[in-house]
Order: sequence, then structure tokens, then C-alpha cells
Amino acid sequence: MQPSVPDPAPVNGKRRLAPALSDAPVVASARKNGRMSEQNTQGPAHPSAGATLGRAPAGRPDARHVQPSVGSIAAHRPATIAATVSDLDPDIDADLDAYDEDAQIGHDGAELPQGRFLDRERSWLAFNERVLELAEDPQTPLLERANFLAIFASNLDEFFMVRVAGLKRRIATGVATRSASGLQPREVLELIWNRSRELMARHAACYQDDVAPGLADEGIHLVRWHELTEKEQSRLFTLFRQQIFPVLTPLAVDPAHPFPYISGLSLNLAVVVRNPVSGHQHFARVKVPPLLSRFLEASPQRYVPIEDVIAAPAHLQELFPGMEIQEHHMFRLTRNEDLEVEEDDAENLLQALEKELMRRRFGPPVRLEVEESIAPNVLSLLVRELKISEAEVYPLPGPLDLTGLFSIAKLDRPELKYPKFVAGTHRDLAEVESASAPDIFAALHERDVLLHHPYDSFSTSVQAFLEQAASDPDVLAIKQTLYRTSGDSPIVDALIDAAESGKQVLVLVEIKARFDEQANIKWARKLEEAGCHVVYGLVGLKTHCKLSLVVRQEGETLVRYSHVGTGNYHPKTARLYEDLGLLTSNAEVGADLSDLFNRLSGYSRRETYRRLLVAPKSLRDGLVSRIDKETQHHRAGRPSYVRIKVNSMVDEAVVDALYRASQAGVEVDVWVRGICAVRPGVEGLSENIRVRSVLGRFLEHSRIFAFGNGGEPEVWIGSADMMHRNLDRRIEALVRVQDPAHRAALSRLLETGMSDTTASWHLGADGNWTRHSVDPEGRPLRNVQEMLIDARRRRRGTATP
Repeated sequence: MQPSVPDPAPVNGKRRLAPALSDAPVVASARKNGRMSEQNTQGPAHPSAGATLGRAPAGRPDARHVQPSVGSIAAHRPATIAATVSDLDPDIDADLDAYDEDAQIGHDGAELPQGRFLDRERSWLAFNERVLELAEDPQTPLLERANFLAIFASNLDEFFMVRVAGLKRRIATGVATRSASGLQPREVLELIWNRSRELMARHAACYQDDVAPGLADEGIHLVRWHELTEKEQSRLFTLFRQQIFPVLTPLAVDPAHPFPYISGLSLNLAVVVRNPVSGHQHFARVKVPPLLSRFLEASPQRYVPIEDVIAAPAHLQELFPGMEIQEHHMFRLTRNEDLEVEEDDAENLLQALEKELMRRRFGPPVRLEVEESIAPNVLSLLVRELKISEAEVYPLPGPLDLTGLFSIAKLDRPELKYPKFVAGTHRDLAEVESASAPDIFAALHERDVLLHHPYDSFSTSVQAFLEQAASDPDVLAIKQTLYRTSGDSPIVDALIDAAESGKQVLVLVEIKARFDEQANIKWARKLEEAGCHVVYGLVGLKTHCKLSLVVRQEGETLVRYSHVGTGNYHPKTARLYEDLGLLTSNAEVGADLSDLFNRLSGYSRRETYRRLLVAPKSLRDGLVSRIDKETQHHRAGRPSYVRIKVNSMVDEAVVDALYRASQAGVEVDVWVRGICAVRPGVEGLSENIRVRSVLGRFLEHSRIFAFGNGGEPEVWIGSADMMHRNLDRRIEALVRVQDPAHRAALSRLLETGMSDTTASWHLGADGNWTRHSVDPEGRPLRNVQEMLIDARRRRRGTATP
């Protein structure tokens, strides 16, 4: 029988599905899971992540989308350490592919119930709430709490710039339809407005009532202008005259001066002045220069927001001499900053993207943050001139824009931070660490190496692998994907050195990596100038896989060395992101990478590989078939389980496969950092599914897929999350891990993360997450990240006693 969909009240300890807010069925058109049409292989049937969301590309009137159900730590934009840390956010690209929910059948032949998917937007907000809970936790070191407050704010900025902006655009154009969770587009938008308002209020209260006073107790004072001493104010007045005043540009608003353009995420002062001669009031706007420090040091360990310095009465008088300053208020606008490049219409993708980056600054408004003390007439003026609705106005206590706390979190106060951890060289690369670099090729002749960053050093493994390849005269070619990398990247330098020494170097640069487009364009040109062959992947698809291939002449034969990872080739984020990587000289993996690089750079139509699953052709189908196979093993009495660790789990086809496995009795564990559409613990549907989330000092970023496989465990790692955009509109790759010791290590990691004795958040059938950080006696549960740090320290004899 088909499971019913009654009220979500507990029944015999289990929960049943909550009904959708509307009784109408989910509107969705069918698509083949993991398959591309012939048309799709030549050009996208759906817009790419860089294309206009919510409408078919030119010449493609048949492209239909449903309203999505909702980020590298987010969507990843690691240009600096501050931006890197803010990538606790899961990827928040739009998922617009349709899914034929009505046609999905459970393991017993009955249809799976509607309302079985949690709402994606609500799930994303719940993720950011977990980040906020770390900031609210008094057990979190104080400067780390400030850091988590900044991460929360940065995450929410990007959520509004991308997800909310895309939803508003689709509603406005009439293409938004009911989400897979059953919510109408307007219901989703109102849910976002209401829930984000609650979270932003909690965020401000955490700063005002807890973190700022706590920092003051430790001698770090975040003060406002009126709290400064006369000496401090005098010092800042000198600073204002010398370094701030020259770059300020007050803009008047009157019949001769139209309301100025307000750039996204900029801090602004709304100033009301009075002409003492005419008696007329005037409005002016002063933009806070974004390149200046957010918090200025008034005296040692005493910091004041820069907008307070600008808004000081004497300083405003300098900006408006002869006028009477009557009032001033801070405000901040968030705009749609998604890109809209129609790739199949662009003769040169690089040039088209550069033009679109210029347009990004002028997207329509999606959120207005104001100080709660703002005068009603000033607020009315802003709402009218910015053409924003009252529902999108967020009054908050000052200071606005707490992303500025990133700079405070960097203060040199180690006793207020997580204990320092320096990764060591992986033991399979150097049995005894020394000053000399490990010989990667010699090590890989002996065995595969499974890396676990940041616990294993990136610089002495992946970076050393590419640097050694660049300098080795026997290396003939290097092929590399780059999705994001740092501005001073040793990876880019190694590739340039290899090309300049005469080696064949192919680099797949993904210039559409959200918010890193400009940096990637810069490094693409730098690589081209050095003689590297630079290509930008396939039209309509982002190249998100993490691959490196080195071809080396060894005697009479060519040997291929490979790296397949879950994270970007980014030395800075490798110290903050939890990721996995496989270094190997296995001939099958090398042949697979050769075939895949040929597909990316040429016209190969290969769809099957030896030890890889590759999206968009085979990855979803490969995983779904393996999940379904566990049902067969379970029925036959053989060992069976499904264990998955991902950043996001929202792809309906994969989720339905997990439901079918659960209905058949297979134990299913899902370890997800961010958004999740699975409803665990629903009677008749998902009693055997558990969902956990771990957040902490490192960004849980690795993706692992493990299957019992009848007693012969199968484990895969790679770059793909379970989202439409990963499985349909990106080049992603998973590699099968063959070494039994490596499979066992990954299985132990999954078991530890899912254990009830490990600190984590547990997802309920109603979509609510519950934090579990202490046992029934109040003792702290195990922290999986600290356990792994301590394990590495024990190997070096420096473990915590």
C-alpha cells in the first residue's frame, strides 16, 4: 500500500509526512535521470548556472522549469581567508530541473507519497541557523564566535543575492511554479522573509548581548563613537581628515541631483541637512568607502566602526559646511548579483562574462537593512526611491554588516581561538618528516595514497605532486582542472613553470565559478601567456570536477599519475576545508582521466569509464542503481547499507532511491553539511534513514558514497553533491576507492560522524534540526574534527594529554 500522508504528529515513536501547504500536486515535467538528450550534448536545453534563471534560452522555448525547493563552509568564493571562512555556506545555485514526482514508485510497487521532500529554502535557512548556534554557544572560543557571526552574515548576503533574487525574478516573469516540497512560490518567499527576519534578530542580539560584552571582558572593546574618550576622538578626527575625508563623496538629492545609485552590500549614510538661509531640508547620501578597514583602532584593543567615525557630528560638518546636520542613519542594500550569460549565443565566453560582470553591480534590490532608529520619513524615501517592498526592509540594531567581524576574528589572541593545528606530511609520502620534499612518484609506485585535508598537509602532497611534475624532466604533460584557486597560487605557478620548460600543459579553467569569475579570468590569461593550453570546458556545463593528470616517461613506457579530489586546488582553503583526495598511479584511473580530459578539451563522446562515475552522463544513474542494488542484497540476506556524506542532498531521484531502500529495510545514513530534502523517520517511508550534520572549525566539504554491496564494500569519493546542477549541468567525477585499508578508513569516518556519541545536529521528519552536543549526564559528546586532529598529533607525539 502507498504510505499515507497524515498529520506529522508522532505515531509509535515515528513521524508521518506533513501535508503540503496546498493540496494541489507538484507541477513537474519528466526528465531522464542523469541522461542528456542529443540536443543537450551540443548545447544546453536548460540555462547554465551562468544563464538567465527562470526562462528558456533563446531558441529553446521547450525548456521548462519548476520553482526550486532552497550555499567551500559557502557556494564557494575563497578569494581571501575571510571569504574562505565564509564559505561554510553550501552551494546555492538554482536547481530548476523538473522531476516527475508523481511517477515514482516505492519498493513494493506503490507510489511514493507527495509531500515527501523538505523545502530547500527552509533547509538552507536551517543550515545558517546551525552556523548561528555555533556563534551563540558559550563553549565556542570567543573570537571563533565572532567569526561565526561574520560567516552567518556573509552566508545570508549570498543567499539573498542569488536564491531570493532568482525566486523574485521567476515570480515576476510568471515562470515560477510549485516547488517539490509543495509550496507555492509566494509562500516560499514569505517563508524566507519571516524566517530570515527572526534569524537576523537573533544574530544581532548575539553580538549585542553576548559576543561584544564577552570580548570587552577579554580586553577587546568594540565601541560606538559616543563611548570613545576625548583623546580617542581627537586621534580619529586626525585620521578622518587625512585618510577618510579625501575619498568621501556626499551626493545630494534635489531636482538637479537625482537619487544616486546604491551599490550592492555597500554601507551608506542617509543624511538630512537644513539650509539655514532658506530653511529647506535636503537629503544626501554618503557611501562608506569599501576599501577602508571596517573597524578602526581608536586606541590599543579598542575598535570603532568606520561609519561611526564618518557620522561624528564634527566630521559630517566637514562634509556639509554651512549646513545644519539634523539627522543621519545607516542603511545597506542587497542586490541581485547572479550572472546571466547565454553561452550558446556568445561567440567568446570570456568576453561575454567580462561584460556581464560589469552589469552585476546594477541588479535589482532584494533586501534593505536599516538601523532600527531610522526616521519614518527617511525610510519612506529609501523604500520609494529604491523601489523595494516593505516586506524586504529589515530594521536592525547597529552596527549593520557584521561581516566586518572577520577582521576582529583575525586578532592575534590565540587563547580566544581554537588551538592551533599544523598539518603534517601524510605518512605514506614521508615515513619520517624532514626538510626535504617527499618523492611523490616513488611513493605512488608503492601504493595509492588517500589524503584527508586539512589533517594531511596539502602543500606536501597535492601541491608537491604538481611542483615535482613541473620540475621533473621526465614529465611530458600535465592536465589540470581549476575551479577556484588563490591569488598567489603555487598551483598556477607550477603549471606556468611546466609550460615554460616545454611540457604540454592543459588547464581547464572554470571562469563561471560564482563570485570568482574575475579572478579566474585573470589567471586564465596568465596561464595562456605562459604557453599553457587553456580551455573553458563544455558549453552549458560548469567544470567542477577536481582532477590532475601527470604523464611521465619511465624507461620505455609512459606512466600516468592521477589525483582525484573532493576540494579545489586552493592552498589556503585546504587549511580550512575538510576534503579527501586520491593520489594514484593506477593505470585504469589514468586512462579514465585521459579520456575525460579529451572530452573536455576536444570532441570525445565517451560516456562510460573504468573507475569513474561522471556527470551529467552516468553519475546519477550509477548511484541510483547502486542504492537499488542494496535492496536486492538485503532481501537475499547479504550485508547491505547506504552511507553518504555530502554538502547538499536535494536531488529528488537520489532521495527517492534512498526512500525505496529504507522501505525495503536497508539502513541509510546521510551526513550532510547544508541543505537536505530528505524526511527521515517517516513511518512506511523512511524509518531506516538517519540524517546528521556536523559543523565546526573546518568546513565539512568531502563527498563519500559507501555501499555494503553484499559483503564486498564499495566506496566512492569525488566532487559531486546531490543537486540538479551538479548532476545535470556540471562535469563532476567520482572515483572508486579500491584499497581495502582506504575503504575501511572511509567507512570508519562515516560511522564516527553518524554515531550517537558524536556531537552533531539530527534532522527530524518535520524539517527541524536538533543539536546533540552533550550526553544525558551533561558530558560533551565527541567532536569528530578534534578527534582527527588528535589522531594526527599522536602520530607525531604531540597529542593532547
